[in-house]
Amino acid sequence: MNTLNVGDNAPMFTLQNQYDQAVSLQECLNSGPVLVYFYPKASTPGCTVQAQGLRDIKADLDGLNMTVLGISPDPVTKLLKFSDKQELNFHLLSDEDHAIADAFGVWGEKKFMGKVYDGIHRLSFVIGTDGKVSHFINKFKTKEHHQVLLDTVNG
Repeated sequence: MNTLNVGDNAPMFTLQNQYDQAVSLQECLNSGPVLVYFYPKASTPGCTVQAQGLRDIKADLDGLNMTVLGISPDPVTKLLKFSDKQELNFHLLSDEDHAIADAFGVWGEKKFMGKVYDGIHRLSFVIGTDGKVSHFINKFKTKEHHQVLLDTVNG
C-alpha cells in the first residue's frame, strides 16, 4: 500500500452514490473541503458506529462547509439499505472494483482471526478546496472517528 499523505494531490473521481447518482469529488470541492473516508463493509458493527457518528455531527460539518463521502466496495443497492436504516445524511459511494481505494492507497493486505485477505483499510482524508490532502486520519476507534475528525480540522 502506498497511502496518500498530507500535501499529496487527491485523485479526482466520480462514483455512484446510494441513490445511483454520480458524485464527483471535483464538484464537491467547489463547496468546501471534503472528508473522504474509507470503510470496509456497510451494515457491519464498526462501520455502522462510524457512520452514525458522522451523521450526528452534520451541523458541525455544515459549519465547516465540509462534504462527507463514505467509500466502500459495496454495491449501490447495499449502500441504500445501509443509508436508509441508519438515516445517514451524506453520500455513500460504491467502489466495487476498489479502483479509488487503490488510488488513495487504502486497499491492501489485512489480517483477521488468522486469515489474510485483501480489503479496505479504515482511513480518512480531508481534501482541501485546492485538491490536496490537508489532513490524514489513521489513528482512531470507530466510535470516536467523528470527534477525532473535528479535533483534527479545528486544530
